[in-house]
Amino acid sequence: MADRAALEAFYRRYNACCNAHEFDRLGEFVAPTVEINGERRDLDEYARNLRFVVDAFPDYRWDLRHLLVDGDWIGGHFVDTGTHRATFLGVPATGRAVTTEEFAFYRVDAGRIAEVWGTAFHLRLLDQLR
Repeated sequence: MADRAALEAFYRRYNACCNAHEFDRLGEFVAPTVEINGERRDLDEYARNLRFVVDAFPDYRWDLRHLLVDGDWIGGHFVDTGTHRATFLGVPATGRAVTTEEFAFYRVDAGRIAEVWGTAFHLRLLDQLR
């Protein structure tokens, strides 16, 4: 079992990396193969999914509100914000600011995120753009 304080610090560094949009550094935090909502993905696809959001919302932030650690699992509650500056899921840029909540669970194995379970937030963003 991993040390709780160490996992909290690890996750806060991961969150800071994501908020800085430094997705080329994700290998420091995410395993080469990661399971996302039950589907195996590679690190490149993981990074591509984050870039997909940030490409449309260049100021996107995952504001961590609650962080829980239980064994090798990390749970996070976020308030996500961004400004719609490019096409997202077929919707051209609107310039609108969006806010949504997100919940995610991460399992850490060998010092890296190996499994992620999260709520879908794309539809809530789309609702705010239309």
